[in-house]
Amino acid sequence: MKSFFLVLLAFSTSAWAADLSGGFKAPLGLQLYTLRESFKTNVPGTLDKVKALGFSEIEGGGDYGLGVEKFSSLLRERGLKMVSAGFGYEAMKKDITAAVRRAQSFGVKFVMCAWIPHAESGFTEADVRRAAADFNTWGAAFKAVGITFTYHPHGYEFRPLSEGNARTHFDLLVAETKPEFVSFEMDVFWVMHPGQDPAKLLAQYPNRWALMHLKDLRRGAPTGIHTGHAPQSDDVPLGTGQVNWPAVLKQAAAVGVKHYFIEDESVAPLDAVPVSVKYLLSVKF
Repeated sequence: MKSFFLVLLAFSTSAWAADLSGGFKAPLGLQLYTLRESFKTNVPGTLDKVKALGFSEIEGGGDYGLGVEKFSSLLRERGLKMVSAGFGYEAMKKDITAAVRRAQSFGVKFVMCAWIPHAESGFTEADVRRAAADFNTWGAAFKAVGITFTYHPHGYEFRPLSEGNARTHFDLLVAETKPEFVSFEMDVFWVMHPGQDPAKLLAQYPNRWALMHLKDLRRGAPTGIHTGHAPQSDDVPLGTGQVNWPAVLKQAAAVGVKHYFIEDESVAPLDAVPVSVKYLLSVKF
């Protein structure tokens, strides 16, 4: 364990402390789901790993059974700031007032919802319209206290509304949600996986994207899939997969994405994340 931290600290001091040589200079954080297995056994130690990896911003949502006050204290002790917090659809449906209070207690400026409940048979137009109505209501509640509500697509939203129709369920969701209340968080992996072009999608809706998950899709992995599910082996470090990152990052900057989070769903995130960070430090666009 000691050698592990020495490696991480060497990486963070050499890479993060230096001036960025590439074109990426935006706020970069870590989505805590990346270290999901480690959090199950040691919360303080896992936050130490987050810090050692060089991050100061995070996207989270849970408190790992410690309570918001204790967990927030652990973050402050390590100089970690929770910028965005994830909330489940059903939790907000049950009590949006409680969700707003919880977000305020975390001190976040953004919240995100990453899944719309729907039947295994597929995401429908009715699901879109139901979710859009809920998102508009919830977004207004969060906006009232200065927090931006975002939705994180997971791939199933990009199925065409009907056979041969160029318009997707995601297009309808964008149209049915009010820009003043609802923004979006692009997960680049979950845009590539269903066969979309992330850079083009950013440009198509230039005023709707607030946050981004940086995640690459393995070269050779199939696309055009609308299940919202993929094997862990399809998640690879940035710059080693299918994504044209210079095009995506250039367009993301152009449309005003505010915060970026590396999220790694592979089986070895502690090996992958430093590779992804190193790529971002050097990529030019």
